[in-house]
Amino acid sequence: MMNKIYVGNLPYRVTEEDVQSAFSQFGPIESVMLIKDRETGRLKGFGFVTFETESAAQDALKMDGKDFQERPLKVSMAREKTEGGDRGGRGGRGGAGGGRRW
Repeated sequence: MMNKIYVGNLPYRVTEEDVQSAFSQFGPIESVMLIKDRETGRLKGFGFVTFETESAAQDALKMDGKDFQERPLKVSMAREKTEGGDRGGRGGRGGAGGGRRW
């Protein structure tokens, strides 16, 4: 996981090829994943770049704050996703509670 970076504040019109092109200067890239809204399919403005080496990922942190398609990027090392994510303490689906409905 130490070879994966988070890239935030991306323009909604960006493509995986745009991101790959911007970050390939730091080393070979294994994958680029842009996150989309499940319902609309629209980009959420962030994604992940996985490099072949940890040193390339570390070098790519230099892009933090740099202008990319007229927006300052937010770049950091990716963190492991926590189990279940943050659902605001509502237990997931937000239903009306237990019990059978007849």
